[in-house]
Amino acid sequence: MKDLHEYRIGIEWAGNRGTGTSGYREYGRQLLIHADGKPALEGSADPTFHGDRDRWNPEELLVSALAQCHMLSYLHMAVRAGVVVTAYTDAATGVMRQRGIGGAFEEVVLRPRVTVADESMVEAARAAHADAYEACFIANSVNFPVRHEPEVVVASGE
Repeated sequence: MKDLHEYRIGIEWAGNRGTGTSGYREYGRQLLIHADGKPALEGSADPTFHGDRDRWNPEELLVSALAQCHMLSYLHMAVRAGVVVTAYTDAATGVMRQRGIGGAFEEVVLRPRVTVADESMVEAARAAHADAYEACFIANSVNFPVRHEPEVVVASGE
């Protein structure tokens, strides 16, 4: 089906220190994430949960997925609105609360800083964020708020 998309990911645990999961502190949380044709992505648990701070953790990857999805949707909406974007950065933040042995994200805040080519594009550039949110597959798949605090600047005014 044309409207159904499947994403295949392989996960490989790389944290066996010789005794497997013989104890909570006896194993590493390192892992590799694989997808055909791509370099492996090194993952781990958050350092709070005995993970490796030098590797990506699932919480960071979730926030990253939301930020990437919004940016890519936004760039598409900008084209549709006649807005010429010359730069885009985001300083996204996710807040997760632990509850017993589990937890859940309470919200993610995206803070995109968009540079546009001309002052006449600023309002349309701001408005395109709402359309991008509606178009973002990842944002539409989570059960917590994804807020946006966008900033739009003009290239000549930087």
